[in-house]
Amino acid sequence: MATVAPVWLLTGPEIGERNAALAEIRKTAARSGELDAHLLYAGDVRMGEVVSLLQNGSLFAAARFVVLKGAEAIKKKEDVEMLTQWISASAGAEDATLVLVSDEIGVDRKLEAAVPKEHKRVFWELFESRKEQWISAFFRKEGFGIDDEAVASILDLVENNTDALKTACSRLTLFFPKGHRVTEDDTLSFLSHDREESPFTLFDSMTEGDLAGALEIVSKLSLSRESSPVQTVAGLSFCFRRLADWHRLEDSGMTDEFSLKKAGFSSKKAVTQYRAAARRWDVAAVSRVLSLLANADAELRSSSQALHGIVMDLAVRAILSPAAGNPFRVPDEARLS
Repeated sequence: MATVAPVWLLTGPEIGERNAALAEIRKTAARSGELDAHLLYAGDVRMGEVVSLLQNGSLFAAARFVVLKGAEAIKKKEDVEMLTQWISASAGAEDATLVLVSDEIGVDRKLEAAVPKEHKRVFWELFESRKEQWISAFFRKEGFGIDDEAVASILDLVENNTDALKTACSRLTLFFPKGHRVTEDDTLSFLSHDREESPFTLFDSMTEGDLAGALEIVSKLSLSRESSPVQTVAGLSFCFRRLADWHRLEDSGMTDEFSLKKAGFSSKKAVTQYRAAARRWDVAAVSRVLSLLANADAELRSSSQALHGIVMDLAVRAILSPAAGNPFRVPDEARLS
């Protein structure tokens, strides 16, 4: 009988490979029979509810399977202790599985230490050359050819993880007969106007100083079933924490190709993007933005949904206009009154 705890930690920005690993874990868990499966977000659920789902079985399922996304948000001491205690007590159990997922590289140190070494995996962003190979191989497998310029265009237009790339490439194959050779014009015609917006495209727009474009993306994200204002703020916070990493590398003189790749800036697009972002927001500005986003997150969680659009618009305007200050910070005189 296994003696390791039934918990996994999957981290890193490469969503496609991470999702494939998650599917394999679920497939293994399902060998015991029907699963009582739950997908939860750390910022939207109490840890007591998570542990309760793991401990209390269903009459109609052989095992519980809980995926907890946004695991980097688990920071409260009592939440970390609650989960680590369950992990310790469940060693060897086969009727419950917990998978902690994060777009970031790591989570709380105590929580990470509680996960068995063999159950921890970091999914790094693919190097540019591997992404190019992945795209070429995808079209070849589907019976298409593709020009090098078209490959580069796809990488410019699509969020650079294999999950997003697969969606975009699959969409392209629907428009042409087998044997067609995809050109750069093809990708621009069918992908540039059909780009899925995300916190990462929002960060792109803000890096360019495009307030109108950024506000339009926020509006589109508010109508998406796949996103929420809290998730958008979390995605932006991730981008600005990466920008803080970029500044640390610059300050230490470690901007050579090897150092950048080791730090996760593996694509030409990422290097160009964060170099431009560093010119717009210096170290002090990044610290200000992260504080502002933390305040915006608290405001979103405490306000009604009707106000979420206003909160997001204020946040975007304040990030692009430093003189606007932090619209979510309670004035000192208000705290004392």
